[in-house]
Amino acid sequence: MPPGCPLMVVIVNYRSANLVVNCLRSLQPELPTLPNMRVVVVENDSGDDSLDTLKGAIATEGWSEWATVLPADYNGGYAYGNNFAIRPALASPNCPPYILLLNPDTAVRPNALKALVDFMDKNPKVGISGSSFEDGEGKPWSIAFRFPNVLGELDGGLRLGVVSKLLSNFVVAQEMKGVPCQVDWLPGASMMVRREVFDDIGLMDEGYFLYYEETDFCLQARRAGWLCWYVPDSRVMHIAGQSTGVTSKNGPPKRRPQYWFDSRRRYFLKNHGFLYAATSDALWIAGYSLWQLRRVVQRKPQADPPMYFSDFVQNSVFFKGGKPPEHSPST
Repeated sequence: MPPGCPLMVVIVNYRSANLVVNCLRSLQPELPTLPNMRVVVVENDSGDDSLDTLKGAIATEGWSEWATVLPADYNGGYAYGNNFAIRPALASPNCPPYILLLNPDTAVRPNALKALVDFMDKNPKVGISGSSFEDGEGKPWSIAFRFPNVLGELDGGLRLGVVSKLLSNFVVAQEMKGVPCQVDWLPGASMMVRREVFDDIGLMDEGYFLYYEETDFCLQARRAGWLCWYVPDSRVMHIAGQSTGVTSKNGPPKRRPQYWFDSRRRYFLKNHGFLYAATSDALWIAGYSLWQLRRVVQRKPQADPPMYFSDFVQNSVFFKGGKPPEHSPST
């Protein structure tokens, strides 16, 4: 990092090089607002032509002064990919005060990065801040989250309006307003972290392959005394699920991958223990069973991923036990 670098942006690519190029193109106009900003694209061993595509675009577009590609040793997942770029930056004598995690399927809107930097400059107790999102058509997707909890799991399985209202303070997803607000955790699609947070709690947990790693990171930061804030003045276009298809809104839902269930189980066991994890699993299973019965009686369509219930049950702590799972490099 050069002296005086105010911000390092980290983008982890996995078979989405064309999206990364579009993301970089959206970052170029932001350079004058944050002089000496640097962008590191981690090529997470995609096994395709991503590395050549990214290097070629950076050279052709003349971005080499502020953007670089860092090939990872293997596809270790989202936390691994981010840490691959963050670790050497933290060891550098010129480590920037802020590090932004940015998804490849994003495009930043004008002053999105400066809005986050300015907010954190003015609020030194805020360790993590995040953007508001919009979809590819410009429709707002303004959402942040509460930490996963047992009653939120019940609501997520049951899906009954009257219960959701009663449990409104426990529902995980929060629809945000147009004002800054403290939240529990934010999507890693555009999440800025103060350097001192890494000093206090370390890097992201590489035991997660994908999903729940940013939730876990925000929880560790909260436990260390850092605040997490949603900053709507920072606007980012985000097309969800482009690398995995798990959260994609295009087409029928895909079967949830094994790593999603492993990450969920790891989060509850690591942070809350076996009894809490078992209670969370039991409440979701009970709630979802009632939802499926009601769906059949009311002849509602099935909109969940294939084999969702059986996969969930087989990946619960009742079948998998109380040891937090670790993914392997070949996941």
